[in-house]
Amino acid sequence: MLKTTVEIEKAASILKLLGDKTRLTTIKILDKHDCCVCELVEIFNASQPAISQHLRKLRDIGLIREERKGQWIFYSVNKTNEFYPFVQQIIEQLPSQDHKLKELEEKGTRIICC
Repeated sequence: MLKTTVEIEKAASILKLLGDKTRLTTIKILDKHDCCVCELVEIFNASQPAISQHLRKLRDIGLIREERKGQWIFYSVNKTNEFYPFVQQIIEQLPSQDHKLKELEEKGTRIICC
């Protein structure tokens, strides 16, 4: 794997962004699973506008992308982003968050889109 360096200013911006527990957890979840805003609202027990703000900040620097599927907009990590290798090194150190999605499935609130 080719190692790239990240300028200190950009690294500081990314680390500040990921310094928020909700955004850090969101990136960890979205690294393996596409999710809709409403699923993240349920996971974090937060308002839709609050979750949308977190997603906007992550989207503004290109770390996540959105894709419309029917009436839903799903978010995922943008693994082609130039800073993804830097972020990936961080999130690989975190515990799996798959149990949060499993809980949604068990409650019947996980959105499965064809």
